[in-house]
Amino acid sequence: MTSTLTDLTATEAVRLLRRKEISPLDLIDAAEARIAAVEPAVNALPTLCLDRARDHARRIMASPSPASDEPGWLGGLPVSIKDLTDVAGVRTTYGSPIFRDHVPTTSHPLVQRIERKGGIVVAKSNTPEFGAGGSTFNEVFGRTRNPWNTSLTCGGSTGGGAVSVATGEVWLAHGSDHGGSLRRPGTYCSVVGLRPSPGRVTRGTSNNLFSPLSVHGPMARNIQDLALFLDTMAGLCPLDPLTFDAPAVSFTQAVANARPPKRVAWSPNYNGKLAVDRETRDICEQAVRRFEQLGCVVEEFAPDLGEIEEAFMVLRSQHFVVDRELQLLSHRDQLKPDIVWNTEKGLAQTPSQLAWADRERAAFYRRVAAMFQHYDIFVTPSAATPAFDVNLRHPETIDGEKLTNYMGASTLNAAMTLASVPAVAVPAGFDRFGRPVGLQIAAPARGEAAALGAAWLYEQVGGLDRLLPIDPREGTVPVG
Repeated sequence: MTSTLTDLTATEAVRLLRRKEISPLDLIDAAEARIAAVEPAVNALPTLCLDRARDHARRIMASPSPASDEPGWLGGLPVSIKDLTDVAGVRTTYGSPIFRDHVPTTSHPLVQRIERKGGIVVAKSNTPEFGAGGSTFNEVFGRTRNPWNTSLTCGGSTGGGAVSVATGEVWLAHGSDHGGSLRRPGTYCSVVGLRPSPGRVTRGTSNNLFSPLSVHGPMARNIQDLALFLDTMAGLCPLDPLTFDAPAVSFTQAVANARPPKRVAWSPNYNGKLAVDRETRDICEQAVRRFEQLGCVVEEFAPDLGEIEEAFMVLRSQHFVVDRELQLLSHRDQLKPDIVWNTEKGLAQTPSQLAWADRERAAFYRRVAAMFQHYDIFVTPSAATPAFDVNLRHPETIDGEKLTNYMGASTLNAAMTLASVPAVAVPAGFDRFGRPVGLQIAAPARGEAAALGAAWLYEQVGGLDRLLPIDPREGTVPVG
């Protein structure tokens, strides 16, 4: 019974919960057994809170919730929460030795929303220190490994979340995304991860409340489950000034009623401006043709990038100044080098550099908006290279080009971050070494329904979601 429950999709499990054919306690038992079985190989969920979860389950079972009629009701489904995000009474370290023993007394507003809608937090998922990095490791909990090949990284920064859904430890995972932190781990683990539009999901307690760069969002094994969890998360929050009301038509319903997009813009590398591994480009080129099987017109097109790569680094570094300046002064010796570098880069920037970056971002947004006047969705690879050695901070090269900093592999994702449009990572296939490769599907601003609908139709053609959950597999780091 336990293995059967962990094989269920989130949507299937919630349906059975509504019918009372299974209970939340059954699912917690199944999750606990699965976590015990796979954690030694992957280290995705270093902090468990199963007693707290069972107490919550009993409350759900004891009395009906008014939220049970709302979109996104989870009915007692176990989920993981990224260790950047507070859960009351549960150790929350932010992946930092500074907060090694931190136990918050209040949950983040998004966690409160998830729990009000019947999500049961069973664990905190591993993350790089303060979410900074494309590989999930920190001094508190160590490295999280890719279940497709445990010698490889799962990506970052929502690496633990991606692994937890890929292996069936939980049915849904919460995460966050700045420069690809929901999309690249999704790709590396062959799951789906959505970066929503800024304001779609509350960021609650962030000091960067007026910046659209970092957002919270869902991860899942398939698009239907992803839409369900977005319904759980979406909506106005009085603590976040960028948030707005959830849509009148739920994302779950929008996906169920999806129609193929008419015109698809596809770009393997922004007209040669970005380095992308050749095999990744070839796999993605074949995968995007699945839209033609749906009757879509697929044309190669990309908006001009301009100087968006440098603009992103300027704006990201300013983001780090807001978040990390005080810790740099008080705990510099406990911050990893990438955080020190990014924060000091921000502190050295001039007002003119910040003004230039904002102008560059605005110009790029206008070019992206113009593209969406002609195309319904925009598709690129969702990572420039497949998963790399788990012991590395970032890939050393992409298509033969050496990287100069830890964000050098992120521009495919960062471009859509700066455009403030929703983007979802979906599996595209596997390279010759068995490493997952994925597509990034973007839609116009606040167009999550369009992105998810197109991704769901694409998923039906490919069927890669049916390979999950998987048991962790040992392997070696590919050479060549």
